[in-house]
Amino acid sequence: MNKNKQNKVSVITLGCSKNTVDSERLMKQLQVNKFDLAEDPNDAETLIINTCGFIEAAKNESIETILNAVALKKLGQVKKIVVAGCLSERYKEDLIKEIPEVDAFFGTEKYEEIIHELGGELKYELLGERLLTTPNHTAYLKISEGCDHPCSFCAIPLMRGLHKSKPMEELIFEANHLAAKGVKELIIIGQDTTDYGKDIYGRRNLAELLTKLSEINGIEWIRIMYAYPSHFPEDVIDVIANNEKICKYIDVPLQHISDDVLKSMRRGITKTKTKELIANLRARVPKIVLRTTFIVGYPTEKVKDFDELCEFVRETKFDKLGVFTYSKEESTSSFILGDPVSEEEKKRRLEVLMEIQKDISTEKNKALSGKRLRVLVEDRENGYYVARSYRDAPEIDGDVLIPAGSGINIGNFYDVEFYDYDDYDVFGKLII
Repeated sequence: MNKNKQNKVSVITLGCSKNTVDSERLMKQLQVNKFDLAEDPNDAETLIINTCGFIEAAKNESIETILNAVALKKLGQVKKIVVAGCLSERYKEDLIKEIPEVDAFFGTEKYEEIIHELGGELKYELLGERLLTTPNHTAYLKISEGCDHPCSFCAIPLMRGLHKSKPMEELIFEANHLAAKGVKELIIIGQDTTDYGKDIYGRRNLAELLTKLSEINGIEWIRIMYAYPSHFPEDVIDVIANNEKICKYIDVPLQHISDDVLKSMRRGITKTKTKELIANLRARVPKIVLRTTFIVGYPTEKVKDFDELCEFVRETKFDKLGVFTYSKEESTSSFILGDPVSEEEKKRRLEVLMEIQKDISTEKNKALSGKRLRVLVEDRENGYYVARSYRDAPEIDGDVLIPAGSGINIGNFYDVEFYDYDDYDVFGKLII
């Protein structure tokens, strides 16, 4: 073992932004326990792999990452492998049997057990603190864990349990701490952010939380993700409309629009109610940007259902849209339906839907030409500053590209005027 690697730990994070927050909390605990953190796994003697187990592709990526680590261990380049997160929560016993080279398996949010495994002690007073892996000006704020919805295709409750809100005072403390470190944008995440508060306060009070977060000095943007569409809180729409710090942007995963498919998916909403929600959001927040995701190839999705989904996307013209192919997951209620749609057909449907969305995205970007918006500068690459407006969430949406020049600092806000576009990105010039 290379002496330069001794006491160095690398945390490999797979999956969604919720996992990112978990890893950041773990990394802070490692840091205060005097472990050296290595960004490159090749520079560490201990690897901690925070896995995802949501769908088949994510499970395969997690397993491949574990096996790559095992290969490094066999070569003597890694001393210890710890596997944590969703895949380990869901398949721990199977993984122990199949990959015995791993030193320890832990489930989700097992900070204390992981720290003890490495010979440290959990610092309870620092549980709310994180070592950010996002740019310093942007951070995710996970307001809840788990989910109470019975969606037939989803394994999240199996891995993350039922919905658990984080107390508001803890979230306000965490957000103040992030703001003090220079964070300007909070991205609100959870399995279902609209259910926030119902378990500990007896009512859903995301609107109150958003209002209190907006009062924190230094926080300039608050962006809402993972908002469940059924029983959407009316007061949240009011906060988005009236609070200038809340981005006029919301992510509402719809998954489908056919009533037959929605019923089988156990989504608790109909096509009519979905359309009413979209109309309500657009009427009360005229400049709102709507992001959604859909699943294609669900077992009961007939050709007519897919055609209905395509027509819905064409007529609704979502600003941002993502598509997943159905993944048959054991222990979910849709498992018994089988997987009758071939992988080739699933892929074809995904490509058809994304081609429709590409045309919509290009049309919307074209409409921005000559308009002015405030942007947050993220990076500099290939002769451009890379920025985002309120219209764009990091990593999943497009960028605003500004020709590189003087007078621009990463992490600051600027006003730009858009002058060109492509399918998903727009080009802007700085307004002096």
